[in-house]
Amino acid sequence: MARTEIAGRRNDASAPDETHSNSFWALTLGSVGVVYGDIGTSPLYAFREAVAAAHNQGISNREIVLGVLSLILWVLVLIVTLKYVWILLRADNKGEGGTFALMALAQKAAPQSAPLLMTLAVSGAAFFYGDAVITPAISVISAVEGLKLVHPGFAKAVLPISIVIIFGLFWMQARGTEKVARLFGPITVVWFLAMGLGGLAQMIKEPSVLAAFNPVYGIAFAASNGLVGLTVLGLVFLAVTGAEALYADLGHFGRKPIQAAWFGLVFPALAFNYLGQGALVLAEPTAIENPFFGLYPEWALIPMVLLATLATVIASQAVITGAFSLTRQAIQLGLLPRLAITHTSESMSGQIYMPGVNWLLLIGVLILVVVFKTSSNLASAYGVAVTADMIITSVIAFFVVWKVWGWSLWKAAAIMLPLLLIEQIFFIANMLKVLEGGWVPLMLAMFLATIMFTWVRGTKQLSRNSRTMEADLPWLLRKLEAKPPTRVPGTAIFLTGDPDAAPVALMHNLKHNRVIHERNIILSIRTEDTPRVQRHERIVIDRPSDTFVRVIARYGFMETPSIPKIFEHCKRKDLNIDMGGTSFFLSRRSIRPTLNSELYHFERQLFMGLARSAQDATTYFKIPTDRVVEVGTQVSI
Repeated sequence: MARTEIAGRRNDASAPDETHSNSFWALTLGSVGVVYGDIGTSPLYAFREAVAAAHNQGISNREIVLGVLSLILWVLVLIVTLKYVWILLRADNKGEGGTFALMALAQKAAPQSAPLLMTLAVSGAAFFYGDAVITPAISVISAVEGLKLVHPGFAKAVLPISIVIIFGLFWMQARGTEKVARLFGPITVVWFLAMGLGGLAQMIKEPSVLAAFNPVYGIAFAASNGLVGLTVLGLVFLAVTGAEALYADLGHFGRKPIQAAWFGLVFPALAFNYLGQGALVLAEPTAIENPFFGLYPEWALIPMVLLATLATVIASQAVITGAFSLTRQAIQLGLLPRLAITHTSESMSGQIYMPGVNWLLLIGVLILVVVFKTSSNLASAYGVAVTADMIITSVIAFFVVWKVWGWSLWKAAAIMLPLLLIEQIFFIANMLKVLEGGWVPLMLAMFLATIMFTWVRGTKQLSRNSRTMEADLPWLLRKLEAKPPTRVPGTAIFLTGDPDAAPVALMHNLKHNRVIHERNIILSIRTEDTPRVQRHERIVIDRPSDTFVRVIARYGFMETPSIPKIFEHCKRKDLNIDMGGTSFFLSRRSIRPTLNSELYHFERQLFMGLARSAQDATTYFKIPTDRVVEVGTQVSI
């Protein structure tokens, strides 16, 4: 979902297909680094953990290896290739993908199901944050663990080195990733080539491993081994973690480049590598300790560990910036309070940094590294969040296929329900790991979902209670025409969420100061159910009277509003606003608890805490601080 913005984003809203076609190969190369960074590091641990879980259970080595390989290969075909590459990449919302984009698309076609779709999207976003905490931890540790094969003495250094790498990764976020991102594609291409060649060389030595392409091996293994088979299914799913990036990054690279990268490089490299690991373990069962690095000769171990570390840093980077992007979307959709956003590139609007989110993620990742210590232990915590997120995506996609694409109900069900059933089986399998660490992403998701739902409920009640202090704008204008107050020179701008109501700040200014400016602008910023709004559709201007102008600025949920840029758009519509001669009147609401609140006590306390942590409108909307007049009001909730 909305995984990453590191590839950059055009500052206009031009048609994505047109832009993508002009640089197909560059976009294909970029997608290898950004889109497939996460799924490209899964071979470091997925096969090893799945096979290790079945060892010492009285099952033959060949049955285990071929069964696990078959499951991995077919889950790559069904979940990644069929669901994401073929279906979801076609379900774009004006060129954009991701959970919120899919939700908005479905809500348009099925408005009666909007509350359900919003609930699903919030839940999916909450599970993504769990993935965002675990991915850097397990990816970096699994790469550094390769040092143990170079020399056993390095075992004690794995944890400290991992912590240093992770801290450096999060520390560099504030400096932007535009220059580093240019290397992501080439480095990841080298990584996939090295993976594929290493696996291919071993596969040639043991060609019998190709029998794993027969799905019967996987089905028979899972069906005939009871709890062990179910446990292995949960670990097999580690092979497709990161598949959500295929759809989330649709708007950055386009459908065809992402598909070309998958079929031309990524899928063959993954298949060769997994088959190579299987061939190695068939020949040497003891190689299961670390079959990935066992594919390479001793002289290549250190270069492969370094390359693996770079690959895991890239995968982690994609998740971190994806969390920034997702959080910005949640803020725009009113699911979270305003948080500080810094743009780290003047040319690419997608290059953003959110310090609060960054450091919270770092704390979470470091805690996991210190508590779980090894990638094998972390594997138990991985998978629950990913499978839950995939199930939610499939449910929302069903609405899109049925309502937006116009398929009949039975056709939509025929394509989506089997995929949903497969994902539910994997989810049940991953739930077996709850006590071993799977509770971590579940607790994170529950906590974050509670925050978002509480913010939505609290904001609605706050809005209802605030309306009692507002007046109908046409009524106020009639009163002012009948009995004009004293006018002072200059322009006053009043920010409000409802353009049809007189803002509280305006009412207080009239009540206490008994004056009004020569020109008054009622400015309302709206978030539309589309990723981006075309430049020519950004501003709507209405003049209800000679002294009042109503301006509605429309933004997509993947955009960040900016007052200076709104003024630039207004000039194009013959409304010139001089920032130096303008005063901004803002309402600063002081929230007080009340016994008649619709919120539970813990919700009320949480909402008030979130409201206090929100960035003030002056900073968030980039309003000059010396032009702001804040009017305090008290609102009970």
